[in-house]
Amino acid sequence: MCGHCVMENVKERMLSRRNFFRGTVAAAGAAALGTGAARPALAQAARQIVDMTHELSEEFPTFGGVPGIRYDKQFDFASDGYNLYTLSIDEHSGTHIDAPLHFSPDGQSVAEIPVESLACPLCVIDIRARAAEDPDAQVTPDDLTAWIAAHGPLPDGACVAMNSGWAAKVGSDDFRGADEAGGLHFPGFHIEATQMLLEQTAAAAIAVDTLSLDHGPSPDFATHYAWLPAGRYGIECLAGLDAMPAAGATLMVGAPKVRGGTGGPARVMALV
Repeated sequence: MCGHCVMENVKERMLSRRNFFRGTVAAAGAAALGTGAARPALAQAARQIVDMTHELSEEFPTFGGVPGIRYDKQFDFASDGYNLYTLSIDEHSGTHIDAPLHFSPDGQSVAEIPVESLACPLCVIDIRARAAEDPDAQVTPDDLTAWIAAHGPLPDGACVAMNSGWAAKVGSDDFRGADEAGGLHFPGFHIEATQMLLEQTAAAAIAVDTLSLDHGPSPDFATHYAWLPAGRYGIECLAGLDAMPAAGATLMVGAPKVRGGTGGPARVMALV
């Protein structure tokens, strides 16, 4: 039998088996639930899962302005019976994690971050009004003090997230905020707020909806150099913060388990 005939025969069998299993699974699911309704995602049906992750593509903005992911197709379904790409990915692209190793000589790699640190009480610091007036706005100690006055102490192991409203700018040049001289403009954490979190809390992570933990015009990455070498991690380009309460949600960080990695794209979800 010719090679083409063999491949067509394999495809036909594969599609036939796929349709069979689809029907079987659907019938079994309906029988188990007693109806055709979808099975609840969690035991507590009142809870909701919210995706906090931007879709990564060649068009997604990056700090350096070059595509953060590249595709090289190795096999194609039409000719090979399946699809497969070789991907080249900048660790710090899209919604991603900064491991301590990113800004220290011997900090934890992304694979070494304790798994218990990846499930975090989410504390949202809302600076949207200020950032709308000033793209270089920063989270300050006053913002943290106001949050604590309203909601109580920051929980141990928390992720303290800045909501600047920047996620809505992902499809525009304003997300990077590049000026004519090549400088960038977007909000971040002020070093004094970072030091306050380090000295007075046991927060595990800080997160931003922008390209960097430091604000765009930072000349020295002061927040990176203070936070990451202290054994804590960061999340950049977080999505979905507008839908989050200031307190009470839990963040689930799907960090890539890459040996020696300084970070990497992450699937982040919130339980509300």
